[in-house]
Amino acid sequence: MSATLSPLQSALSILPPNASEATVRDHFVRAELLPALGFDSTEIVAEYDTGGGGITDFATRKNLGDTLFLHDLKNPLLLIEVKGRDYNIAQHTRQYRSVTDQLKRQLLGANCYSVQWGIITNANHIQLFRKHGKVIFPATPCLEITIENVDEIVRLIKHKIDHPHRALTVTIYNNKGGIGKTTTAINLAGILAALDKRVLVIDFDFNQHDLTTALGKKVHEGVIVSCLTDRDADLELAIVPYSFPSKKKTITFDVIPGDVQMVNLDEVKLRQEAVHLDVLHKKLIPLKNKYDYIFIDASPNWRSNTQFAVYAADVVLIPTKHNSLFSLENAALVIKNFLPQIQKLKNDGTPVALPIFFNGENITDAKREVAIKEIERIIEDGYKEKIDLRPYFFPKWTNSKRDNYIHCIPNYAGIASAHFSHVPAVYTNRVALEHYHSFVKEYFLQ
Repeated sequence: MSATLSPLQSALSILPPNASEATVRDHFVRAELLPALGFDSTEIVAEYDTGGGGITDFATRKNLGDTLFLHDLKNPLLLIEVKGRDYNIAQHTRQYRSVTDQLKRQLLGANCYSVQWGIITNANHIQLFRKHGKVIFPATPCLEITIENVDEIVRLIKHKIDHPHRALTVTIYNNKGGIGKTTTAINLAGILAALDKRVLVIDFDFNQHDLTTALGKKVHEGVIVSCLTDRDADLELAIVPYSFPSKKKTITFDVIPGDVQMVNLDEVKLRQEAVHLDVLHKKLIPLKNKYDYIFIDASPNWRSNTQFAVYAADVVLIPTKHNSLFSLENAALVIKNFLPQIQKLKNDGTPVALPIFFNGENITDAKREVAIKEIERIIEDGYKEKIDLRPYFFPKWTNSKRDNYIHCIPNYAGIASAHFSHVPAVYTNRVALEHYHSFVKEYFLQ
């Protein structure tokens, strides 16, 4: 029987159920998994120092001509963190959270700026993660490995590693309106474009079209509806350029304006047209290698139009207000209920939530303390449902350092009034520029 097994299957078949970390590392990962992913012995470094994120079991990179990764140790592509088979990394377990936190620290190490991928495995389960700047998100669910499916799973992982998308797709969403989603989308696009990133921003809030209006663009009349309902319609035709002539250079990014006819595309018509929730996701695939970032400004509801936008996302950015309990509770609702619904349908581990931030209100220390007390209550309610919300509300919190820091973009007249000039505030207001530059460094840029 053993002669009919593939190398990966054979490796799994001889691993004892309680195989130690060293056994899994040497006899499964090094001997078979890494070769199956396309790496030879000169492209693999064990016990790699990530530069502040700890030591990872393996780092890999394809050789560059005569420059062997084994010798120069520079610019790794993939990190792998290995555990023994008795270490339970099934999704949502305590040990799963521990090893994913460990991998994320490694991926953000100073020597890992070039890294695009991370893997955790114990030879019972395996999961691939994508790294885009500072953002780390699942590229697969945490998958159970068996002798029957191991080759298929590794082929899937190899395909993803070999064919990465350039863009990070970010949907900006909270089920509560009036919390500055549009302002956030416009100024994130503006600051990242100023930093020479290729950016597309999409107005998918069809009730108001505020993003379109704020950038001085005309709304579409049926273009987006056509793209959603016609399989052959090209979303790229809906793109219009935005440019700002600064003193040093003309800054540009692309915009897909809102569509006035979307308000008529109700739930019944969507069902009649057989429009699936993955429609926007599929339409964006041809654009994902043309941009570094795609931002989607979503409506504050949970109807199909909003679900299109959330399904299309790798990650969801959730603005809140410190003085709006409703916005904080809705952020928790998005994380606990809405995103898992989409993850189950999408079946690739995404979208996941980025940490919340306070947006558009000046905040004092006393007001922050009041907000933090409410957040602690929301977190405790999450524990009752066996959901850990703390990393989304207090991303710097650890057991040893109970840091309840939350990033904040305060409200200044320059940010709000920029809509009237049809120019992102980051281009005209130094304070806005500083705040959004700090924001993208905190959330997106390594």
